[in-house]
Amino acid sequence: MAKVTFKARTEWKGGMVAEGTARGFKVTVDEPKDLGGTDTAMNPVEMLLCSLGGCMAIVASAFAPMCGVELKGFSVDLEGDLDPDGFLGRNPNVRKGFSEIRYKMHIVSDSPEENVKKLYELIQERCPVKDTLKGVPVNGDMVIEK
Repeated sequence: MAKVTFKARTEWKGGMVAEGTARGFKVTVDEPKDLGGTDTAMNPVEMLLCSLGGCMAIVASAFAPMCGVELKGFSVDLEGDLDPDGFLGRNPNVRKGFSEIRYKMHIVSDSPEENVKKLYELIQERCPVKDTLKGVPVNGDMVIEK
């Protein structure tokens, strides 16, 4: 298959609220009140955790048949550690983003355990969001509009 380029646009809506759009779908991000937001939506790092879990769920669904797994249910519990002092500029030695992300996959299936383990390993290996979080160059540019 040829390389596919995904596109999105995010627009600030005031305060700590922004709206992202991709392929006509919209998502809102905000911050909790204790971080200056209005707490009307997930914040970007919570959305990142949901993106990772959502990607794992899609990979599980896509590859379960290939692994001989009848998937009856799938969920992922995720958590990430973030020190706001990095983002807020209070401590230049603190990472701005997550210092660690942990997750636990819950795979509901009556299929043989070896097949389920094979699916688990395949999810680990093939999840595009997990792969991206391992480190990919993020390059930007600026356009000043008046």
